[in-house]
Amino acid sequence: MRADHPESRTVHEQPTAVLRATLHSDEVHGWFGTAFDVVADYLRRHGIAPCGFPFARYHIRADGAYEVEAGFPVAVRIAGDHHIRPSILPAGHVVVAWHVGPYEELGDAYAALDDWLRAEHASRAGDAWEVYHDAPHRSRTWRTEVIQPFTLTPANSTPSRAGHR
Repeated sequence: MRADHPESRTVHEQPTAVLRATLHSDEVHGWFGTAFDVVADYLRRHGIAPCGFPFARYHIRADGAYEVEAGFPVAVRIAGDHHIRPSILPAGHVVVAWHVGPYEELGDAYAALDDWLRAEHASRAGDAWEVYHDAPHRSRTWRTEVIQPFTLTPANSTPSRAGHR
């Protein structure tokens, strides 16, 4: 599956362990490495193994800042502490696009998702998340899944573009 060939899936709710922050767009990418290390350290100290690849989820605020959470899926809900928080990735219908390459070109995958949503008469149902299948030092071949929850849009409605990166 490539960015130009998104596909739909149905996913189950997934408990996660995350670090949260409010960031400006130029801070987001650099923050990931630290966030993943801090969450991985928490999981290691508590004897919890991640059950999937690291991910990040964004919510764009009205002022342009990003509410970001980054971490790992886990098998059961964690207790958390003053830094690490329990969260979930939601259940439901999602459309997925793959991106292979530098993070700075990830917008192509979001554009492919938008095209798919329009063609399928669907609309966003919450914030997208990105799943990182490679270590950041492999930036030229970094494989990222971009996952967008969706609902079908009634025939007489206009799709929302809220939350678009």
